[in-house]
Amino acid sequence: MTIAVGDKIPEATFFITTQDGPGPLTTSELCDGKTVALFAVPGAFTPTCHAKHVPGFVAHADDLKAKGVDTIACVSVNDVFVMEQWAKASDANGAIVFLADGSADFARAIGMDLDLSAHGLGIRSNRYAMLIKDGTVAALNIEDAPSSADKSSAAELLKAL
Repeated sequence: MTIAVGDKIPEATFFITTQDGPGPLTTSELCDGKTVALFAVPGAFTPTCHAKHVPGFVAHADDLKAKGVDTIACVSVNDVFVMEQWAKASDANGAIVFLADGSADFARAIGMDLDLSAHGLGIRSNRYAMLIKDGTVAALNIEDAPSSADKSSAAELLKAL
C-alpha cells in the first residue's frame, strides 16, 4: 500500500555522512516537530536525478526555507558513500540532506519501491516529493515515470506551502 496524505511516516533508518563517518538518522529524528521537504530519486548520478531533480531543489532551497521548511532531504536506494559523493558533486552546499536507503527499506515501507531489474538497476525508489509536517504527510507528488521530474519538482512542492 502506498503512503498517502494524512499518513504518518513509518519508522525507518537512513544513513548519512557525519563528521565521524557514516551514521544513522531515523525518520523520527528527521521529521518529528519539523517541516520536511523530502524527495526521492531512482538513483544517484542518474541523468534526470542529477541534471534536473536535485538542481531544482538546490535552486529553490531558500524559497522552501522561507515558506517554513526546516529540512530538505533527498533519499535514494544507494549506499551512504555514493550519496556523500553525489552531495559534493551536486553543489548542494549543505542545503540538502542526502539520505541513503541502501536496502530500500524505507521505499518498501511507504510502498514506493520500484523494480528496475530489467534495466540492470535492481530495486529502487519511485520518484516523488512529499511535504511532511511533524511526521505526517501533508502533500505527496508522485511521478508517472521514473524519467520524469515535473510533478515531484521543488517548484510543484512549493505550491503546497
